[in-house]
Amino acid sequence: MKFRAHARAEPEAQMPDTEERLAVLRLIRSQEIGPATFYQLVEQYGSAGRALDAVPGLARRGGGKQPIQLCSRETAETELAACEALGARIITLWDEEYPAMLRHISDAPPVLTLLGNAALFARPAVAMVGARNASLPGCRLAGKLAQGMAEAGYAVVSGLARGIDAAVHKGAGARNTIAVVAGGIDHIYPRENTELYHAIACEGAVVTECAFGTVPKPEHFPRRNRIISGLARGTVVVEANARSGSLITARFALEQGREVMAVPGFPLDPRAEGPNKLLKEGAALVETPEDILNAVNQPREKDPGALLESMPPSFAAVPPALDEAEVADVRERLAAQLSFTPVAVDALIAEHGGQAEARAVLAALLELELAGRLTRHPGNRVSKA
Repeated sequence: MKFRAHARAEPEAQMPDTEERLAVLRLIRSQEIGPATFYQLVEQYGSAGRALDAVPGLARRGGGKQPIQLCSRETAETELAACEALGARIITLWDEEYPAMLRHISDAPPVLTLLGNAALFARPAVAMVGARNASLPGCRLAGKLAQGMAEAGYAVVSGLARGIDAAVHKGAGARNTIAVVAGGIDHIYPRENTELYHAIACEGAVVTECAFGTVPKPEHFPRRNRIISGLARGTVVVEANARSGSLITARFALEQGREVMAVPGFPLDPRAEGPNKLLKEGAALVETPEDILNAVNQPREKDPGALLESMPPSFAAVPPALDEAEVADVRERLAAQLSFTPVAVDALIAEHGGQAEARAVLAALLELELAGRLTRHPGNRVSKA
């Protein structure tokens, strides 16, 4: 089961210097700014530093009632120091050790906090996820699959949750596994996996996009899942009910152009609903490590890792200034038009004049978002906040 990944338009970029690296961290840690907004700001202003200077004015023009809260220099420096004290480090999307596969998804985290061995990112990887309340046979099979992939030279990616995730990490062995967590690098969740966390941190890699000190919350897990799938050539689902977060990971894998695989289960077991549904929809059926290798090594129209050859937009020449009156006109039309039902940004661009007015539409949406009047959704969709 494959799908086409969405690529960003990306001009040539340079490695950020120390000040710009700090600005990158401050920008992504600021209120109302997620990856999509971050990239648009950097593309529009040519650097994270210039974008930081522009954000307050953009939020005011968008109708924000309260001043936007920018991450201070002191807060960013404190986070860097706390990571260093723990033995972790922050890597930006422009650093060589940033995972190549992850760099090529449309909403790649601009920064990752890494505790462990970055060399794992250079290995081919497969993600394996599944139920927290997994069966004993399901955990055994997940562990054997992970062990087989590790023996084949793959890094195995999962989310450090109880059940299938823990079995995957243990089966692959700490030195062959990447754990993606949904809180700060200093928060271990669940606590029962504390020993496993430390083993992976010593020999493998623990990564997160969350700021140091962030307590894991339910809303963090879906965003964490896009990183799990984004690091890998494909995602395997082993036991998951129909509403499982594992199916969110599978959906992200599809959107990213990666392979989706599933282990079939007994139809009367609720934990088989998710994998069996994926199989009906075209996922590759896998029961052995060889099945996974065959699936991820199939020829594909476009290699996800080659979709975007150039670096993401940053540290470039500042593009021509937009006509503020034109942006204001588009902004007011959009504010009146948007509802609580998400709509594709491409559809808004087409409706408001096509590519000729695309920059004005994107700028207006950016101002509305920074003002807290717009919400972004997966699939490049937006709605009224």
